Amino acid sequence: MSAKKAAAKSTEIKSAKQPKPVLTEREAARKVKEKAAKKKASMKAAREQQKTAAEELEQRRLDNPMSFCGWPATDDDGLTMPPFPADAMRLGFPVKVMGRSDLKSNDTRRWQQNPHLRVSLGYLCEIFGYLRQHDIRMYRMSSDLAPYYTHPDMPQFHNMVEESRGDLEHIGKLARAQGLRLSFHPSQYIVLNSGNPALTKRSVADLESQAKMLDYMELPPEAIMVIHVGGAYGDRRAGCDNWVKTWKTLSESVRRRMVLENDDIRFSAADVLSIHERTGVKCVFDYQHHWCMNPEGLPLVPTLERFLKTWPTGVRPKLHFSCARTEMREMKRLSRKTGLKETVLVPPIWTGHADFNNPFETITFLRSIQHLETDIMLESKAKDLSLLRLRKDIARYAPELAPRYAIKLDQPVEDAGEVVEEEMEESAE
Repeated sequence: MSAKKAAAKSTEIKSAKQPKPVLTEREAARKVKEKAAKKKASMKAAREQQKTAAEELEQRRLDNPMSFCGWPATDDDGLTMPPFPADAMRLGFPVKVMGRSDLKSNDTRRWQQNPHLRVSLGYLCEIFGYLRQHDIRMYRMSSDLAPYYTHPDMPQFHNMVEESRGDLEHIGKLARAQGLRLSFHPSQYIVLNSGNPALTKRSVADLESQAKMLDYMELPPEAIMVIHVGGAYGDRRAGCDNWVKTWKTLSESVRRRMVLENDDIRFSAADVLSIHERTGVKCVFDYQHHWCMNPEGLPLVPTLERFLKTWPTGVRPKLHFSCARTEMREMKRLSRKTGLKETVLVPPIWTGHADFNNPFETITFLRSIQHLETDIMLESKAKDLSLLRLRKDIARYAPELAPRYAIKLDQPVEDAGEVVEEEMEESAE
């Protein structure tokens, strides 16, 4: 090795052995602060990028909602799902998809942004893809699919159903190809027995619009609109009489699609059955409502049987099922001592729906109605996640019921807690 190279190597060794300069406390704090600032700026830039991408994606949805959902606009054998067993009962859930936070149920923009039914149908089309993925064959659509359609002071929205007829036909074709049973449940503001003629008129207009959408979709008679009797106004008998009077004024299309449900605080199963005897309206039985509102003491299963008989031959009835929420509730109220707001724990209200149905209560009920044919709309708060969990629970705790609800037993049944954790994690992602 030459003397020059040896000297250079010696210098490198000395340099390597030299200790790093010791930072003062202030310098160290400054470096930590700079590093944190860079990380914060990087995270902010990433969020802005994600926000921009999401806005661009949403704008593409708004510009061409039906094509964006990824389903063919023409006939395609690939749309057809395997036929649902004719003797199996469907399980369904309402409106919001909890397992996919990016799926919207309807166009929620304010009137200033010109929301439209076509946008809602594009969202619905995407939900169909999710239902297809999980082999779910029953779904309740949002009652706000056509925003402001019946608003008396906004005529610019009054033609959107007619403007969207072709898209409604396409949605109906997709639903039939998937073997989907669709329905509406108009809001609590739809009241047919009101003493206010203006409110009754608006309610009838909303029902007419939803019946028209179902007809434009060319859906079978099992596609229905479920409503409650309405207000008692201090006299349940008079409330029933007013409902019957309004029924006589309804169009054929509304009568054909409409179904009456017992509620949990005003009109019992006995009230609903009495209205059926006077009108012939179909009735849907709500399990939890019957427990909450049954002053006549009607037995559960025999009453359900009476409800199912209100449906015409050849049309599969359905019922609503949910379990009561049992958790303590947090409420804010003024403290008697301090006069300030405080959070207190109070007992549950039994009309509240649980996030997930208690498997043992649910299975006990399902075993008691094995002799009956009816689809089941699950109204638990966790919606689709509750449905998927119930499938696992039936396979685990009541495998003899699995074929009745087209639940496959050829897949391993994981621990129930792990199943929900995975589903909730997927939802969060």
